[in-house]
Amino acid sequence: MKIIRGYINAIDKLNYGIGRIIMFGILAMMAFLLWSTISKFSDQPSLWTLEVTQFAMITYFFLGGPYALQMGSHVRMDLFYENWSVRRKATVDAITVLCLMIYLMVMLWGGLSSTAYSLGHFGSNPAGFFLDIATGEKSVGTLERSRTIWRPYLWPIKTIMCIGITLMLLQALSELCKDVLRLRGEEV
Repeated sequence: MKIIRGYINAIDKLNYGIGRIIMFGILAMMAFLLWSTISKFSDQPSLWTLEVTQFAMITYFFLGGPYALQMGSHVRMDLFYENWSVRRKATVDAITVLCLMIYLMVMLWGGLSSTAYSLGHFGSNPAGFFLDIATGEKSVGTLERSRTIWRPYLWPIKTIMCIGITLMLLQALSELCKDVLRLRGEEV
């Protein structure tokens, strides 16, 4: 139980810290959109502002998700949930978190495949591609770019997506551990 509590504390602290920092990302998005509006009125619209805002929103969403899960800010049917016992809540939450973890693992595999593609890997084994890059056996190929007129590289935002999914998966495991402790009758 000491290891489980240590894991819960470490992951909760990590995602809490990242979430508190990322929460200010909304200000960056507002600044980009304000610049976009000002540049349109000055008859010199910026081509990059909308896409940078989209990338900022993706970062905000993926890196803020684990914090929202930790804080219990996700949508839930409180009409029924509120009146349940702690044990019943923990049972339902554990089942829900297990389903979430399966979904996140599939999503992470897709994210890794997409990131590998954006780095020039066109095969079916992204894990092998990243392992080959880490060992120096392969190098990055042709980098994928956006199809817009600005044409930014896509691997940075896809990497952020994979990091966010991984953090969400770690936080989901932390939540599952908390539910197991509650089912055992222990204080979390």
